[in-house]
Amino acid sequence: MVAGELVQEHVRADTGALDDIALGRKTPETEGAADPTYGAAPTGGAGEAVADREKELPPDEREAMLPNGGGGDGDGDGDAEDTHETRLYGRRFAVLAVFSLYSLVNAFQWIQYSIIANVFTRFYGVSNIMVDGLSIVYMVAYVPLIFPATWLLDRKGLRLTALLGAGLNCAGAWLKCASVSPELFGVTVAAQVICSVAQVFILGLPSRVASVWFGPREVSTACAAAVLGNQLGTAIGFLLPPVLVPNTPDDIDLMGHNISIMFYGTATVSTALFVLTVIVIKDHPLLPPSHAQAVLPSSPTEEYSYKQSIVNLVKNKAFVLLLVSYGIMTGSFYSVSTLLNQMIMACYENQELNAGRIGLTLVVAGMVGSILCGVWLDHTKTYKMTTLIVYGLSFLGMLVFTFTLDLDNIILVFFTAGALGFFMTGYLPLGFEFGVEITYPESEGTSSGLLNAFAQFFGIIFTLIQGKLTTDYKPLIGNIFLCAWIFLGILLTALIKSELKRHNVNMEADSNHMKALHAGCPEDRPLEKKTVT
Repeated sequence: MVAGELVQEHVRADTGALDDIALGRKTPETEGAADPTYGAAPTGGAGEAVADREKELPPDEREAMLPNGGGGDGDGDGDAEDTHETRLYGRRFAVLAVFSLYSLVNAFQWIQYSIIANVFTRFYGVSNIMVDGLSIVYMVAYVPLIFPATWLLDRKGLRLTALLGAGLNCAGAWLKCASVSPELFGVTVAAQVICSVAQVFILGLPSRVASVWFGPREVSTACAAAVLGNQLGTAIGFLLPPVLVPNTPDDIDLMGHNISIMFYGTATVSTALFVLTVIVIKDHPLLPPSHAQAVLPSSPTEEYSYKQSIVNLVKNKAFVLLLVSYGIMTGSFYSVSTLLNQMIMACYENQELNAGRIGLTLVVAGMVGSILCGVWLDHTKTYKMTTLIVYGLSFLGMLVFTFTLDLDNIILVFFTAGALGFFMTGYLPLGFEFGVEITYPESEGTSSGLLNAFAQFFGIIFTLIQGKLTTDYKPLIGNIFLCAWIFLGILLTALIKSELKRHNVNMEADSNHMKALHAGCPEDRPLEKKTVT
């Protein structure tokens, strides 16, 4: 049944999706939100592959590949139905880079405690569970705050949300600098809480940044690159803290000095990125990058209801299945990342540096997987098939990691962690983009926010349970617990019915535009038969 759905899933798409969406949304008015000096280039026109797209039934996912030439200009020449002009701006790369970098710093601040948990337990005189709490607080803060954060993104736009994320991230980093004293653990907790609130205004933005700034042939890659920044921050968080803050249990003053260097460096970088955010990030470009964005209002209409948008998402059965399966996979990644130091130390003594390097391997391999998955989706649009395959391979990677962790071969752990990270972390942008496709025209920020909320929820539960199992028994039991849940996620993913609504809009708009061009070219018309009298 699953195989049949993979072949037929796009055939079920509504052929009138464009008209329905266009009627339900007002035409956006162009606003001078972007700096025209950044140099604009119109999106490329469609090539000769138009004939293959002019079919009455929507193509399946394998056939739903964007033309080599990309989307049309959308200038509406000769076509009354396609009056939306689209354009790509060079500024989009600067926006993506700045967002990715401050997302990187926020992720670094999430994991910087857990990867050297033994150091911080010694310095502050607290237990492992207290240090784990500095990671868990990121997940706890996200769940209740995601709804006001996504409401703010919908109502006030990308710029204000980005400024809050970068600003709070900077404030939390500076407060940590004031917490470098054994009796000030409460201050470092408060600083981490501020950083966790900043995360709420960061994690839901990759899909929004990609959708409002990038064209249809690059949107999935852009989303993967935006997620990449967060993953790179986690990777650096695995690598640098063990190097900057080596374990010196007999010299607390030296330990405090090293922690101070790490905190001040983080605060300095955060400040620079906040300034860049003020300068670079705008709500949206002057003209939309795609037809799917062009038919949406540039700001919420009077009839728009955030509450109704949430209700629509909850009623979408495919999205609900994706919520749970995405939460399971991403929550498992959060749990493994948080407890990696404890797992490695339980199996290999005095290997703090290698624990960080294994974490780096896991995330860097995942970064490669994220980019490859994003590029693959942009060229094939096989969302469900790709998601299901990556999910299954993540399960296999988790099994191999679980049963090879305690074989007294730490080199093997590097390879198994890399394979696990390639697929598990590579899944993250797939879930974002798949969610946007099956929920269009609902806000990307709202769908991404709910996906992240479920990820944080499962991350809290998994981290607490796996941590308890690892401490009371051994890492093998905790990892088997995660394997069982990931297998359940595979089954839920197989049940998702894929309907690529956003892609349908872009394809139909391109098709209408090219029909108009053909109609305006006399040489393309068939020769009329002459009547002989």
